[in-house]
Amino acid sequence: MIELLALVLHCPICSAKYNAENTNVIETKAVDKGEESSMLVHTDCERCKSSVVFSISMDGPEIFSVGMVTDLTSADAARFRDANQITVDEVMEFHDFLENFDGNFEKVLR
Repeated sequence: MIELLALVLHCPICSAKYNAENTNVIETKAVDKGEESSMLVHTDCERCKSSVVFSISMDGPEIFSVGMVTDLTSADAARFRDANQITVDEVMEFHDFLENFDGNFEKVLR
């Protein structure tokens, strides 16, 4: 499957085809065999050295992909996949922090 993806997917930066050796499946989900499934794939471009995470959905013969240029490595992507989701309370707490933040990072990071 990786070899097929490497042939189909192209770098959004330089349009080079991906090398299967630089492509890693981060996560797969299958509903039923032969029906809808999805993959999260990380790949590095040999030509321009950019990294992309692709979300690929397969529904019968149809394949849909969305790519996002990233600075994450494959290991980073896998680590974040397993991380806890950010809660609404955490978002609100950060929002409150930003409203009162004076821009002094030294004070915050001590």
